[in-house]
Amino acid sequence: MLSFAFRRFLSGIPTLLVLLALSFALIRVAPGGPFDTEKQVPPEIQERLNAAYHLDEPLWMQFGRYLGNLMRGDFGPSFQYKDYTVTELIGAGFPVSLQLGGLAMLLALLAGISIGTTAALKQNSRTDHVVMGMAMTGISIPNFVLAPLLVLLFAVTLRWLPAGGLGEWRSLVLPVISLALPQIAYVARLTRGSMIEVLRSDFIRTARAQGLPTLEIIVGHALKPALVPIVSYLGPATAGIITGSVVIEQIFGVPGLGRFFVQGALNRDYTLVMGVVVFYGVLIIVFNFLVDLAYRWLDPRVQL
Repeated sequence: MLSFAFRRFLSGIPTLLVLLALSFALIRVAPGGPFDTEKQVPPEIQERLNAAYHLDEPLWMQFGRYLGNLMRGDFGPSFQYKDYTVTELIGAGFPVSLQLGGLAMLLALLAGISIGTTAALKQNSRTDHVVMGMAMTGISIPNFVLAPLLVLLFAVTLRWLPAGGLGEWRSLVLPVISLALPQIAYVARLTRGSMIEVLRSDFIRTARAQGLPTLEIIVGHALKPALVPIVSYLGPATAGIITGSVVIEQIFGVPGLGRFFVQGALNRDYTLVMGVVVFYGVLIIVFNFLVDLAYRWLDPRVQL
């Protein structure tokens, strides 16, 4: 198991290097620069700024320097947020994004598994068709369209919830729901398909023949193997939650890591954009690594 875990962890390093190279190249070829302003900067000052931040060097040399600093855990200074390093900005924004993403993922799993299991138990019934129709609708509508609609309904029209900001728990409701709804739809569909397959297994028929209650069969016997596809989906789901939070935090004015990423991209803050990309890339690789290790616990038939 330790050898398997070590190999799986090392396999994420090439992926991270490719992500770094592509992100580094894309942010550099985008029009504009970190020191472009409405007021023209004198050429001599522009040259000094480029020299101070090593922007006058060839791209391959800048990339090598960045990798060297990254190996020491140094994400560099922010070009736009004066007197702040990228590490400090990530440390300030990530707890907020983690709170939003964690609550959205928890809501997606609880609601999606419950809805999918209900649809599987009532296969091809009206309830099944209604639930899966709603799930398909949730998949089709992106969260950047859903979020303004929720604000218009619950904040502007009904005035039940705040439209944005970060304060009491009520301010988290709309951002969390906006992030979770598409994932609830995916998890519900995956759970339904997996649960139907498990319920047709021989060991489930044996449990029913022994006279066990339906709830005990579902919770004690069917749920665990049915969760294997859900665990497989947790990697892409986490990526979806993270990329969705970038937009959602901007819509709701939440001071999370997503807002720093958007502002950094608009201001061509190279180090901030790269720092967020690297941080999220490592986070997703580690999460996928933990998902791989969870397979064996869920299904003993899974081999290393």
